[in-house]
Formats: sequence, structure tokens, C-alpha cells
Amino acid sequence: MITIYMAKVVGNVVATRKEESLVGFKLMIIQKIDSQKRNIGSEEVAADYVGAGIGEYVLVCSGSAVRVQKHNVSVDMAIVGIIDTMDI
Repeated sequence: MITIYMAKVVGNVVATRKEESLVGFKLMIIQKIDSQKRNIGSEEVAADYVGAGIGEYVLVCSGSAVRVQKHNVSVDMAIVGIIDTMDI
């Protein structure tokens, strides 16, 4: 099952040694948020596939089925979109 939620990018991770299929991907530290942009939960690391920057609000997919077909990489958490606006 895949879950999609909102998060804020709060930092990045530099890993000089990592699984070969992850070479070239940014690893970002994210903080899950609610609809009022309040932090919920703990910080986590997600693979960034859209070029998000620190301070941006993003859409994150998580779950064992998260895959990026173009690179044949399987991860369980990925940034898949940058949020422009939210209307509640």
C-alpha cells in the first residue's frame, strides 16, 4: 500500500557511500505536516526525485511499493511533488 502525505523539507543528508542504485539521488530530511503546516511526527529521510529544496513543502509517497521505474530503484519513501498552494 502507498501512502501520500505532506511534509516540509528541513535538511539534507550527504552519504558518500550508499547503495549503487541511489548514486546521484538527493536524500532530504523531511518533517510531516498537517493541513495547517504544523509539524507532526518525527523527521525522516526521503529520496528526492523532483529537485525540492530546504524550506519547501512537498508531497511524499511512502510504502513498500514506492518505486521509480526509470532508474529501477525501490525505496520506501520518496518526494514526488512540490506543493505550490493548499486550499482547505
